[in-house]
Amino acid sequence: MESRLQKKYKKEVIPVLKERLGLRNVMQVPKLTKVVLNVGYGRFVKEAALIEVVEGTLKAISGQKPVHNKSRKSISNFKIREGMNIGASVTLRGKKMYDFVDKLISITLPRVRDFRGLSRKSFDQCGNYCVGFKEHNAFPEVKVESMEKLHGLEVVIGTSAKNKEAGMALLEQLGFPFKTNEKE
Repeated sequence: MESRLQKKYKKEVIPVLKERLGLRNVMQVPKLTKVVLNVGYGRFVKEAALIEVVEGTLKAISGQKPVHNKSRKSISNFKIREGMNIGASVTLRGKKMYDFVDKLISITLPRVRDFRGLSRKSFDQCGNYCVGFKEHNAFPEVKVESMEKLHGLEVVIGTSAKNKEAGMALLEQLGFPFKTNEKE
């Protein structure tokens, strides 16, 4: 069964993008490939309690068990050794990805304090988009009563777009609330 956003993509977004980007084949139209949720432990690497909170938060938000990311090299100034766990991440694909993006657009972003729209400057050259949250309590799955410490969260939305403009057009058509008066 397809999610609401997947149906919108197939019925509304593909024809608009095909015309707007001047594409001849439906397979050339950019689409979402993956969504990665990422949390770095930062200076709390040694605190096992915070690591468990981060893991529980990612599990609640995504519905998947997070993978712990290890450092590739030692950095003495940050007291990090090679092979230490320094963060956790979850990669979503398929139906879970579309459900998450739909929830992000319609529920989570409106819950962010002082939200005025997403920046258009967070695209990379390949059309992928990155948005950071200072507090993880914007997500509806996180219970305010059970929060011990606030932590940040990064969401990277991977697309099959070939450039910034195609990625931006895709996310605009999907309903991402970008700032209107922002220059690139």
